[in-house]
Amino acid sequence: MSKGSDTPSIGELIEQRLNRRDAMRGLLGAGAAAAFSMPATANAQAAGPSTLTFKELAHTLDDRQHVADGYDVQVLIRWGDPMFAGAPAFDPVRQAAADQEKQFGYNNDYLGLYPLPADNRGGDRFLLVVNHEYLNSNLMFAGLGAGRGANLKSSKDQVAVEMAAVGGAVLEIARENGAWTVVPGSKFARRITANTPMDIGGPAAGHDLLKTSADRQGRHVLGMFGNCAGGSTPWGTWLTCEENFNIYFGGDATKLLQPMTRRYGIGRATYAWSSYVDRFDLAKEPNESNRFGWVVEIDPYDPAAAPVKRTALGRFKREGCTYAIAKDGRVAFYSGDDERFEYIYKFVTARPWNPNDRAANKDLLDDGTLSVARFNADGKVDWLPMVQGQGPLTPENGFSTQGDVVIKARLAADLLKATPMDRPEDIETNPVNGRVYVVLTNNGQRKPEQVDRANPRGPNDHGHILEISPKDGDHGAGEGTWSIFLMGGKPGHDAGARYHRATSDNGWLSCPDNIAFDSKGRIWIATDAGPGAAGIADGVYAADTMGYGRALTRCFYQAPVGAEVCGPIFTPDDGTLFLAIQHPGESSGSSFDKPSTRWPDFKDGMPPRPSVVAITRKGGGPIGS
Repeated sequence: MSKGSDTPSIGELIEQRLNRRDAMRGLLGAGAAAAFSMPATANAQAAGPSTLTFKELAHTLDDRQHVADGYDVQVLIRWGDPMFAGAPAFDPVRQAAADQEKQFGYNNDYLGLYPLPADNRGGDRFLLVVNHEYLNSNLMFAGLGAGRGANLKSSKDQVAVEMAAVGGAVLEIARENGAWTVVPGSKFARRITANTPMDIGGPAAGHDLLKTSADRQGRHVLGMFGNCAGGSTPWGTWLTCEENFNIYFGGDATKLLQPMTRRYGIGRATYAWSSYVDRFDLAKEPNESNRFGWVVEIDPYDPAAAPVKRTALGRFKREGCTYAIAKDGRVAFYSGDDERFEYIYKFVTARPWNPNDRAANKDLLDDGTLSVARFNADGKVDWLPMVQGQGPLTPENGFSTQGDVVIKARLAADLLKATPMDRPEDIETNPVNGRVYVVLTNNGQRKPEQVDRANPRGPNDHGHILEISPKDGDHGAGEGTWSIFLMGGKPGHDAGARYHRATSDNGWLSCPDNIAFDSKGRIWIATDAGPGAAGIADGVYAADTMGYGRALTRCFYQAPVGAEVCGPIFTPDDGTLFLAIQHPGESSGSSFDKPSTRWPDFKDGMPPRPSVVAITRKGGGPIGS
């Protein structure tokens, strides 16, 4: 309502109309938001309707990073920077696993913030948690050459460094005079690697498919890797998600459960780990790969607490795990399976969380209902329960226990006839309007005859974003409605590209990947297209999600060549936007010896270094307005 009046403003009336049409039609271009989300024209300027006040950044493609005028970018921490007292300084030509275990890891992805102390929501001190996803061996070590095929050339000692460089990190950070620093010698500092001991919880714990020669009970595992996006819990723990775990396992795969082997891509190693470490050799340890692809819960406030793989949430190439509270206090967690034609999932805990007793929530993620999404042409979404014994999930189909269902989640979702999506990546809940936003990065393999209303382009080279409204606003509900928020690509050039009609030549984007929301409910979109797909650097774009400026995307940040932008997250006061700049220099022909950029150091002999950056407004104040 307008301030001081019971009569809705014109903007509120339009927003209400858009919401009704979105729910009814489930399609952006046919009625829903037609007044504001038409294809952009070549000469349109991003201005008036947007609530964002920064001067839009021009598209770039060079070896530097760029941010909108009026903002500063600070490199907070880089690959190899010491994290503990006595840790050695980074030396790119003398790397060792023992050193890397004490240094910041490689290819930082998801970022999460946890206040210090835990009940302080507006301070200047936080724990920053970071996923370290994968390796660019050819950019880490000299002499391996260019291209990802170089990853198979790593030596035994280099593999040991790689295993120490993945996983995750916990840092204590502090803001002083507007600048951020990593607190040296923090008692909270922690590295989690491919060798960190972890527990296994939930219905797959103790399952025969998780038993190995080193763990005959199937309840303990070493390490995590492939950790891409993530999430948190309302009780203050970190959820980190193992995505492309399959590429570390090699050797003879003929002894494996073949339908599951094919469905998860097991046996096509792109790293040399199986040549030197027996547990990654499928012929020697056929069950080891089943112990990865899970959500891992970590307590950032307790460095001594063992991480736990929460198997009730299902096993797949998981991208993110974002929570929303159901009306009865149970907690829903949304995730995507980041591969072409894979699915979107939701897990709802069996009981409500306890906001007054953190310890009471310790094992809340071990019991609940996992569901997979079916997007209907009428704009409705159904969440299909993945429960052993229900529907086709029977012993006759290979599902004798709930452990079978979660270990073989992809096969179970196939039988339930969920909707195959265009690479589901990040999924986040807007804190202002309560809707769930699903980022679909791209799918160049979708054919025209395979399109549906939720995936309307074939091929889909530039991705799109869906918006889901749970029924009655209840995230515990088994249904809801959906619409398309935007379609990526360059309007007038890429078929189907669709935004607000005032989007400028610099406002279009390609391959949305991660998203975040500021306190006003505006969406901030990080991209992962690479220079080959769109001819522009990956970056960050912002837009309103409601009102006149809905889907009017504006370019805010551009990364160095070859880099992907990951993990956007705001401080509670919107005063800082943290970004993870991953794999700078991952370009055709780029190598340690001749990289396409030496960002962020720009020193001879220093390779490009994945880093976390902090963006602040000159003179202080909230980002974006």
